[in-house]
Amino acid sequence: MAQANIGVVGLAVMGSNLARNLASREGNTVAIYNRTYARTETLLAEHPEANFVGSTTIAEFAASLSTPRTALIMVQAGKGTDAVINELVAVFEPGDIIIDGGNALFTDTIRREKAVRETGINFVGAGISGGEEGALHGPSIMPGGSDEAWTTIGPILGSIAAIAEGEPCVTHVGHDGAGHFVKMIHNGIEYADMQLIAEAYDLIRRGTGKSPAEIADIFAQWNTGELESYLIEITAEVLRQVDAKTGTPLVDVILDQAGSKGTGVWTVQTALDLGVPVSGIAEAVFARALSSKPAQRAAAASLPGPDEDSWEPTDPDGFIESVRLALYASKVIAYSQGFDAIVAGATQYGWDIKKGEIAKIWRGGCIIRARFLNRITEAYAANPELVALVTAPFFSDVMAKAQTAWRAVVSDAAHAGIPSPAFSSSLAYYDGLRAKRLPAALVQGQRDFFGAHTYQRVDLPGTFHTLWSGDRSEIESAGTSH
Repeated sequence: MAQANIGVVGLAVMGSNLARNLASREGNTVAIYNRTYARTETLLAEHPEANFVGSTTIAEFAASLSTPRTALIMVQAGKGTDAVINELVAVFEPGDIIIDGGNALFTDTIRREKAVRETGINFVGAGISGGEEGALHGPSIMPGGSDEAWTTIGPILGSIAAIAEGEPCVTHVGHDGAGHFVKMIHNGIEYADMQLIAEAYDLIRRGTGKSPAEIADIFAQWNTGELESYLIEITAEVLRQVDAKTGTPLVDVILDQAGSKGTGVWTVQTALDLGVPVSGIAEAVFARALSSKPAQRAAAASLPGPDEDSWEPTDPDGFIESVRLALYASKVIAYSQGFDAIVAGATQYGWDIKKGEIAKIWRGGCIIRARFLNRITEAYAANPELVALVTAPFFSDVMAKAQTAWRAVVSDAAHAGIPSPAFSSSLAYYDGLRAKRLPAALVQGQRDFFGAHTYQRVDLPGTFHTLWSGDRSEIESAGTSH
């Protein structure tokens, strides 16, 4: 007998926590299903207060759902997701809804939505951010899919989303793959943010000799001001942690090789396809890749470079403040580049993504939640056609206040031989954006020389090609426009 208004398929940690979150909200009755029934039994036994409706088969699961049947699948991306979708399509009917809440590549979501739509069933790709705690207590949710599906799932997802300033952190992002696209960009920004924070820590530690616990206090103080964010908050906690076995700071025991699950890589690959520079995000991805090459790092350890132990800022407190400003400016660049990618993706795939709404739903629940997200919403409200977030008045003022310190930090890091790829690339992007003229003119001349790729002129309309010669006196301009 149908009795549940929402079902969850896949009961690993994220799926179980989302099911518990859903069950805790008034008006929801939750059906649960896992291919291995033991997990279903465990969840039923451990949380009788949830009044879950358990099923042993996918057909039984479908029968337990009221119409339109709505199922949230939380299984491994790739073939596992396709297998569950096919199983649900076989037992669902037109008008029913399948929501993929995993970290799917947005092009896969576009493909799946198109295929499922042909059956009359709605398919929704929903990005969910916040990790295990967010899933249980309130994540940020980024659903795509049809308007018809949103009518049904909007109230359900709104019931479990994080709340920021009285508003649920969920919005209808756009059609087909828009939700997973925005979640991918969110994760790309997250990569950059984490790398920037790590570089700030590294510079302070090497420059001032402060202990991880002392730097934790610095980050905790930063978290009371304009840098307030979830990642700054947890960084202080990580740096305070002491290893029970050795009694040393845990950060010194953790192997310095960072892992990756792919969404950062997808962001960079997609940005390349869209022609959008996301250099801060790219350098964060590359920094993780470099950290995970121990053989190369060992072989290069004896290469010449500055003696970092001989470097010490003359004004440690002033240096720490400069690092704070450099971190703030670089974070703004990461968000600006991320929103550039969102704009480009929306144009490419025909999505009506409201940038200010995205900033709003990132204010709570998600990993990159931060104080200045309200400023992003305000910037796009004031100018929906803003060509670059960093040019909005508020963020332009941030750059004006931070850029001198930012340059000093990057310079100090280079002189000391301390890698700061995200700081450095963010500054280079900023200067490239503000440059009145770039050396791209020479690059285009080179392209025309070896490949007849043509060029445009600053003084005449049209496209031109020069008949180049090794003897500069014989260079002849074609002088014709196309």
